[in-house]
Amino acid sequence: MDTLWTPWRYAYVSTVERTVRPGVPAALEAWPGDKDCVFCNLLASADYAIAHGMDAALADRAALIVFRAQYCYICLNSFPYNSGHIMIVPRRHEAVLARLDPAEANELMELSQRTDRVLGRTYSPDGINMGINLGKAAGAGVAGHLHAHMVPRWAGDTNFMTVFGETRVLPEALETTWEKLRAGFAEDMAP
Repeated sequence: MDTLWTPWRYAYVSTVERTVRPGVPAALEAWPGDKDCVFCNLLASADYAIAHGMDAALADRAALIVFRAQYCYICLNSFPYNSGHIMIVPRRHEAVLARLDPAEANELMELSQRTDRVLGRTYSPDGINMGINLGKAAGAGVAGHLHAHMVPRWAGDTNFMTVFGETRVLPEALETTWEKLRAGFAEDMAP
C-alpha cells in the first residue's frame, strides 16, 4: 500500500470554520472586521496588516494575494485543483456579473489576459481552464462574491486519485506557487 503525506491539508481540516489561513501573522489575525466573505476578508485583513506596520509583500503572501490592481486583485486558491490555480476577484463585493461597473469588468478581463501570459511563462501548461460560476447552483463555492478561476492543465496529467480516491495530488507548496506567480506578475508589469 502507498501512503500519501499531505501535511498542509491538516491546516484546513482542523480549522474548517476559519476564513483566515492558519499560521498567518498576528497582524492579519487581529483584523476586527466582518469575516463573512472570504474574498473581502483576504483583502481587508491584508490591508489592515499593512496599515498597522506589516510589510506589504508579507501581508499579501499571508493572504495569498499575488497581484493587486485598481478594481480587482489576484489570489491563489487555498485549496487548488492544480498548482497555479488562481482567482481574479473584484475588490467590490458583488455576486452578479451584470452589476459590475464597466471599469471593473474590463479590468477583470485584462487581468485574465495577463494571468494567461504569466501562467504560460511560469508553468508552460498545455491549456488553461477559465470560468466564473455565478450562483450556488452553478457551482460557486462563494456565491456572494463573484470571481474568475484560472487553472493550468497539462496533457496526460490525469490519474485515478481524483476520480476514485477523491484526492488531489499537488506537486508544489502554496508558498512556492505564490513566489513564482508574484515574480511572474512583477515581470509582466516591467517595461
